Amino acid sequence: MSRLQANLLLLACAAIWGFAFVFQKRAMEHIGPFTFICLRSVLACAALALPAWLEWRRAERPTTARLPRRFMLLSGLAGVAFFGGAGFQQAGLVTASATNAGFLTALYVILTPFLAWLMLRQQPGARIWMAAGLAFAGTWLLGGGSLAAFARGEVLVTLSALLWALHVILVSLAATRGLAVVFTLAQFAVVALLGAVAAVAFGETIDPDAMRRVLVDIAYVGLLSSALTFTLLTLAMRATRPAEAAVIMSTESLFAALGGVCFLGDRLPAIAWLGGAAIFAATLIVHLPQRRAPAAAISGP
Repeated sequence: MSRLQANLLLLACAAIWGFAFVFQKRAMEHIGPFTFICLRSVLACAALALPAWLEWRRAERPTTARLPRRFMLLSGLAGVAFFGGAGFQQAGLVTASATNAGFLTALYVILTPFLAWLMLRQQPGARIWMAAGLAFAGTWLLGGGSLAAFARGEVLVTLSALLWALHVILVSLAATRGLAVVFTLAQFAVVALLGAVAAVAFGETIDPDAMRRVLVDIAYVGLLSSALTFTLLTLAMRATRPAEAAVIMSTESLFAALGGVCFLGDRLPAIAWLGGAAIFAATLIVHLPQRRAPAAAISGP
């Protein structure tokens, strides 16, 4: 996969995730956050079961022989990071607007380069820092350029951003080992288990009538925003770096705002359109050709 193809996949994922805020916000009117996380993950596992089995069967024997410890450890850690990020985000959406949640979630654009630097020794170049800063400034403007309405919901969504950044790093580590569908299935199995335990621990109940009301929301988030996109994310991370991927995925906040305007009646001020333009500019900076160091001159005898 080329770098351009990988970035286009990430852009498609960002669009699906951005519009998912509409469905997540709507679902919080009927069921608890951990119940929603559990159900979306169970549906994702069901959708991935057959493709994961086929992928496993096609894998070469040397590959499968190396799977158990490192691969499953990364799957488990990614599942825990995903659960933590989704838990804080979903709980925050009870009171935070879809637009604000999309803006605050994009904080991982700034956090991911730092984590990649600390954990992977991948020092971001000046171009990536500039793009990340511009993307964050854009999300700030997209959110209205103010923290006047910064309440409990917004705090929870902000905490989720750190875990989403960690999740990007873990996925990048797993991507080099192949078996993207198996990895995604194992990850969501962990998320489903943790979601079920948390739902019981916090006393969330399932009302059949409420379940009928959120079927479309769960279907969108479970199938598209979970099973499909996180498999594509693992595939795309083979051809790009975490810091660069985070900038591309920052367009999620732009799609979240668009979804809020189209489906939830949110209204964007003029400053928000400027923020959208800044995010778009950041993605263009990421796609600029990288400058290669000149080859050393070969001197004669």
